[in-house]
Formats: sequence, structure tokens, C-alpha cells
Amino acid sequence: MEAMKAVSDPIPKKFALPVDSENKSITFPLFSVAKPHMRAFHLCWIQFFSCFLSTFAAPPLLPIIRDNLNLTANDIGNSGIGSVSGAIFARVAMGAACDLVGPRLASATLTLLTAPAVYLSAVADTPTGYFLMRFFTGFALATFVSTQYWMSSMFSPTVVGQANGQAAGWGNLGGGVAQLVMPLVYSVVLKTGSTPFSAWRISFFIPALFQMGSAFAVMLFGQDLPDGNFHELQKSGDMHKDNASKVLYHGVTNYRSWITALGYGFCFGVELAVNNIVAYYFYDRFNLNLYISGIVGASFGMVNLFSRPIGGGLSDFMAKKFGMRGRLWSWWVVQALSGVLCIGMGLMNTLSGSIAVMIIFSVFVQAAEGLTFGVVPFVSRRSLGVVSGMTGAGGNVGAVITQVIFFRGSQFTTEKGIQYMGYMIIACSFGITSIYFPQWGGMFWGPKKHVTEEDYYLREWDAKEQELGLHHVSMKFAEGSRNERSSKGKSSPEEEMTETRV
Repeated sequence: MEAMKAVSDPIPKKFALPVDSENKSITFPLFSVAKPHMRAFHLCWIQFFSCFLSTFAAPPLLPIIRDNLNLTANDIGNSGIGSVSGAIFARVAMGAACDLVGPRLASATLTLLTAPAVYLSAVADTPTGYFLMRFFTGFALATFVSTQYWMSSMFSPTVVGQANGQAAGWGNLGGGVAQLVMPLVYSVVLKTGSTPFSAWRISFFIPALFQMGSAFAVMLFGQDLPDGNFHELQKSGDMHKDNASKVLYHGVTNYRSWITALGYGFCFGVELAVNNIVAYYFYDRFNLNLYISGIVGASFGMVNLFSRPIGGGLSDFMAKKFGMRGRLWSWWVVQALSGVLCIGMGLMNTLSGSIAVMIIFSVFVQAAEGLTFGVVPFVSRRSLGVVSGMTGAGGNVGAVITQVIFFRGSQFTTEKGIQYMGYMIIACSFGITSIYFPQWGGMFWGPKKHVTEEDYYLREWDAKEQELGLHHVSMKFAEGSRNERSSKGKSSPEEEMTETRV
């Protein structure tokens, strides 16, 4: 995260919402459009929604595309892998870009660069062409990182879990809407006189236009930070332009970044994998028509309307009661239970039973995503973008792994693949138990004595940088994150000494 210089400002800035010492909002009024906090929220989730819609526009039309392009089971599996693998490195790069140039410019640029791939979907005429269009379109999923970074820059630690969960949840909703909307768009185009093999191609212009429009909206109406845009603040001297190598170093060398990436790989990664197979799974296994299978598939993604926000809200609620340890415990419990439900979905042999378990499974796996990003903003203050990028990339890696092992070719039936994927979710969820913050503790151990939030975040700044005052924003964040202590340790050591003297 960018380091801010200590600048004396005799006239405090006024905001529509109550703010903390970093001018981050301490409230989250969902239906407000107050500038800059809530305007940033609505712009970023709409943009991410458009990218998700484009990336998963193809699967609900797969029965038609499959016949047109003569796709084999391997072709379908490879294209699903391609759609989520492209964003692996893009998400890491997006994290670094957010730290250096800000989330507004980074996200809008990527959204515009990937829009042509959506348009070009209309000219794919071979399995290779289909793979390439899904691969390059999938790069747009890296805007998830800018979404989480932007919310963490706009909202206080006390509500950041809710803000992150709501923005990502409504953005992920694009995957479910794609399952519902694309068959409808296809039907409308058919009624205009197009042939089936032309109608699916024309349908892709709708998500492409939406994606471009959202990028322009972010550029025109968005703002990076409560105090302004990165470029303006750097030009005025109010913001120090950070060293890219140090930002990357502190993100990569923090082992918690790798654990959050692993956990996210088997909640969000699982969601991506299911988005790629759910519509044609019900189409093939239960002999549903294209429209009905699309509705069933949409129900999996549409749960994001409330499930991921519930996860983020639960994370904030548990932090108020039990500090960071509450965030970690709730994350592990919900993610492990999602694995159990995934196994149950694979074991179901009836249509009604499969749909019921799928929806409950969807609630838990998407809530786990919200719980993951209730923890991520606290891993590093200086390298927030890199940590967010690594975690987000972990989600795509998890999607690639699950699709390569379980849903590529004919090694497993789809229902067996879903079942085995559940076992993998449970196994990987145990990584969460290894996360430990010396100032707050972990799932099984309490905090170290005499270690404060300032001690933890100050480690990312060397002596020379501290002399220049570049660490001050990290210290403000440390002060704001004291809520992550357990209820027994809300006061700092200094506060406790003062209370004793009184």
C-alpha cells in the first residue's frame, strides 16, 4: 500500500460519512451513493460483475457451442481451465499495480484490454479458437483484486469484512446472472431470424458492451482513496510513491499470504470450477433443456447476492466478540462445512436433492470467500495489493487444480469429481489453523506479551524510511486495527499502564 507523508492539514476534510483517522468510513450504508466511499463501492462491484458475466457467458450456451465447434470432453475441460488460469498471474500483477498506481486506473485498464476478447468470441470457429477466447477473457477476473484493494482503502477495519464481502459477492453474482441471461439473450436473437450457430455468437456482444461501459464509468467517476487519486496525491507531494521491489518483498515473504491463497483456492476456486460445469452437468445428468439447466446453474451463482456478504459480516461480527481469533475460527468452520456439503452434492442421485444441496453448499462456499477477505486486509498494510493479488491468484490456481484433476476428460464422472473435490476442500481448510498474528494470536494460541499492532506493521519499514516519516499511515492503520484483539485485550499496554496509575 502506498505510504503517505506526514502532512499537517489545519482544515480537516469533510465527508458525507463518519470516518476514522485515515478518512476511511467507519460505517457501511449499503444503498448510499455518498462520495467517495460508497460511490467507489458501487463502481467497483458493477465493474467486477461485468467481468464475471463476460468470463462465464460461454458455459450456459455450451450445448450449442459444443455442437457448432465439435468440442470433445477434453476441449470443454481445457477451455474451462483456460478461463480461470489466465488470471493467475494477472491477479498478482494487479495487486502490485494497485499498490503503485491505484485501483481505479489498474482495474479500468485491464477491463478495457480484455473487452476485445469478448467481442472476438463471435468469430471462434475451432476448439483452439474457443479455448483462446475463454483464456483471454478470463484475465478480466483479476479485477477482483482491485475490488478488494479499493474497499480496504475506503473502509475502516471495523467494517472492512462487510465491505469486501458485499463488493465481491455482488460482483461474483455475474457468474450466476450469466447462466440465466445468456440463454435468454440467445433466445431473443434466435427470434430475430438468426440460425442457432449465429445466435450464440451475436449474444456475446451484450456482455462485451457492458464490460466496456463499466470501465469508462470507473475512470470517469471513481476515486482511489478518500483523499483523492494516487497520481494527484503523488504529484502534490501528499503521497510517497513506494518502492515496487519492497512492496513485492513484504507481500511474498509473509507466510500468511500463502495460507490465505491456499484457503481461497478451495473456496473461490471451487466456485469458479462449479460455474464452469454446473449448467451442462444438470443438462446431461438429468436431461434438462438448455433454458432450465441455465436457471438451475444460475441459482448457484445467484446465492452470491447474500452469501459472500454474510461471510464478510460474520467475520466483522466475530472480530467484535473475539478479535482476530474469531475471524479465523469462523473462516475454518464455514469452509470445512462447505467441503462436507460438496461431498453431499456429488452423492445426490435425484434432481431435487441435488439442487437443494447445491444451494446450501453455495451459501457456505461463498461465505468462506467473504471470511477469507475478512482476514486478508490485516496481513500487511504496506503490501495490501500484493497480498490481495496472491490470495486472489490462489483462487484461480485452485480452480485450475480442481478442473485438471476432476473435470477434464473422462477420468471421473462429473458427480464423482464433485464428491472428491469436497474431500480436497476439507483437507486444505486445515491450513487456516497455521495463521498466527503475534499481536492477536491464532486459532489455538493467544498473542505474545508486549507485542502491539504498531510492532507488527512497523516491521515493513526500515530505519531510513521511518526517519522520513513514510510509515505514518501504517501506524494509523495499526491504531485502527486494535479491535482485532480479543475482548480481554482491547486496551494497549500503554493504556493499561495509564488505567493502573489512575
